[in-house]
Amino acid sequence: MSGGSASATPEMVAHVLTLRCIDEPGIVAAVSQTILSQAANITDSAQYAHERSGTFTLRMELDVPAGAGSRLDVRLREELARFDPLLSLRRRDRLRRVVIMVSKADHCLWDLLYHWRSGDLPVEIVAVVGNHDALRTLVEPHGIPFHLLPVTPETRSEQEARLRGIVVETGADFIVLARYMQILSDDFCSRYPGRIINIHHSFLPGFKGAKPYHQAYDRGVKLIGATAHYVTGDLDEGPIIEQNVVRVSHRQLEDDLVRTGRDVERRVLTRAVRLHAEDRVMLTGHRTVVFD
Repeated sequence: MSGGSASATPEMVAHVLTLRCIDEPGIVAAVSQTILSQAANITDSAQYAHERSGTFTLRMELDVPAGAGSRLDVRLREELARFDPLLSLRRRDRLRRVVIMVSKADHCLWDLLYHWRSGDLPVEIVAVVGNHDALRTLVEPHGIPFHLLPVTPETRSEQEARLRGIVVETGADFIVLARYMQILSDDFCSRYPGRIINIHHSFLPGFKGAKPYHQAYDRGVKLIGATAHYVTGDLDEGPIIEQNVVRVSHRQLEDDLVRTGRDVERRVLTRAVRLHAEDRVMLTGHRTVVFD
């Protein structure tokens, strides 16, 4: 009979680490050594140094001993303080919470709900906000609260205040504009930098404004597409997360382009939301680094 017993293997919890800091020698070594000192294990890693801006970005997936996440977070911040870091350490099972905003078009919302229900979209949808009531019956059967906030020039400030209240009350981490056809104020956008995702129904920067597919038809384009980007105070000029295009021909009329464009829009937006929710998008000024 053995005189001792083997120690139990500690339970490990999956985490995601993201880091943006000034680019100097020793960053990866400091991160790796700190992780090792806490008996954690790196399971995936990606990094990028942008010479022009002098910034370094990193994303790691880690297995961390249960209960040690907070201690590892503190130690990383201490060891990396000299690099002026913007750092996040999140348990993967703590999903990002999202508020979705809509108007009348339903294709992007349908796609988000489908991938969420199927488990392919790692988010918690905590509310849907509409400036029209058209999509309430699509939302509420899923057990998601629907908030109607009609917007007019006279009520815009009041409704944005109510929207901020919904974000606070639900603990939302970010906002998705799923073909929300209202312009958010500069003040509102500035409160959530890198936390509002929009889908633009063209391959930016072309064909802004109303009826983009009709504009595209008039110009005889051979490619149409969609762009998902972070919202800033500059209309449709925020940092780009994801884009895609589809080839079209002279035989396709305006309605054909609209149908094709909707398909591209929903796929691009859902992919952008997934990338953001998985902490794969890092802002570096007006650009993004996407670890896909």
